[in-house]
This record gives sequence, C-alpha cells and structure tokens, in this order.
Amino acid sequence: MYFYVTFAYSLQEYIADMVILGKETEREQITQALKDLWELLTEDQRILLLKYTTLEKFKKNEFIYHEQDTPQYLFCLSKGKVKIFKEGIGGRPQIVRMAKPEGFFGYRAGFVGVHYSTSASALDSATVCQIPLPVIIKIIHENNDVALYFIKQLASLLGHADEQTVNLTQKHIRGRLAEALLRLKNKYGVEDDGKTLAVSLSREDLANLSNMTTSNAIRTLSAFASEYLVVTDGRRIKILDETKLHKISMNG
Repeated sequence: MYFYVTFAYSLQEYIADMVILGKETEREQITQALKDLWELLTEDQRILLLKYTTLEKFKKNEFIYHEQDTPQYLFCLSKGKVKIFKEGIGGRPQIVRMAKPEGFFGYRAGFVGVHYSTSASALDSATVCQIPLPVIIKIIHENNDVALYFIKQLASLLGHADEQTVNLTQKHIRGRLAEALLRLKNKYGVEDDGKTLAVSLSREDLANLSNMTTSNAIRTLSAFASEYLVVTDGRRIKILDETKLHKISMNG
C-alpha cells in the first residue's frame, strides 16, 4: 500500500495552514527530530511527511511496541530516551540498543515485512515521531538519497551489533560495565558538571545493558566507586576517571 497524494499548494502554504490550526509547535518538533532526513526530501515529500507524521507521548516504562507486534510505523525519537530490548532465556531482557533524540528505531522489521524481534519502551517520559510505513516506503521508492540514508543507518547498526556481540561474549564483567558506562556517555552526554551521565538507569537496566545479573552490576559498580572511578548517587552516576574506564573496557 502506498500513499498517492496530489498537492495543490506549496510547502509554505501548508505550513501557514498549520500555524492557523495551532500546529506550529508540532511541526517544529517533527522537522527538528527528522532534520537529517528532512534535508533530503523534495517539497512534496516534506508535505507528505508533515501530513501523516504524528507525535506520541509515552510515560516512563510505557511500551512503544512489543516483540511480535506487526510494524506499522517508522519511529524517530523527538525527546527523552528509549531502550530497545529482547526477552531472553527465563524472561530476562537484554538491552540491545538505546535510542537518543533525533534517532530512528524500530524500522528494520517494517522494511523486511516481519514481526518485531525486539520491544521498545521509554526510559523516562518520551515524545516519539511516528511515520506510517507506507509513507516512508513511498518516499524511499521515489528518492534515492533517502534510500541510501537508511542503508547507511542499517549498516551502522550492523557494525554496532557485531562489535557488541564480541564485547558481551568475550569481555569480563568489569570490562562490560566499563564499556556500558562509556557508551552511555557517548550517546547521551553529561550534565553541566561535565561528569555526571545525562541518563539515569536502574541497576537492572544497567545490568541488562551489560549482559550480567543485577547483583553483579551492583557489586561491580560499587567496586568502581571504591576505586574512585565513579561516584553514584541513586541512579545518577558521575564518571571520575574516564581514562581508567577506557583501559578496563579495552582490556576486557
């Protein structure tokens, strides 16, 4: 199924109508979240995207999609943080990826035409752009630059998955946790002090990200704190010695 739309007016006229309807803020959020993709689109494709893209708000821990659901949308995170995870043996979840603002997620299954093999939920309150799959597939058919954009996105995810497989299966517990902390810093950055991670994870989520039990994550994080590598305050983690964490991560 494709969306065939005839546009009778320009993008500027369409945006003017959105202002009249009080949807200017929504339009700005959508175009900001999709800015890398937006630059590749024709005027008609931009109108199509604005016409059918919706903004949905999710509460902390609320599911965005479940494993085995049928894909309907291409998701792009506007605000907040999202974890993508898969249920493992005994129902234990394994976090395979974490989305950050302006990042796409949940589209591989839709492009392939299969059910989701993972689930996604909000780590804290999140705002997500939802683009109907027929809309983005139509644009991909029309626009080679967009097709190449998503090929590069998927290739990057494949490279990350290969690296993560090696890290989670060959590194010891300390190396896995050190890598997880550094990955969180690279993805979400730090607060104004330049050291505190700008993301708050439960010990269970940190364990699921590092492929270890919650008790092991707690013990290892406490060991890092006793070695003055980090400081913990509830779910807040401040990195004190990034250089040593890199060494622990590299040495496994």
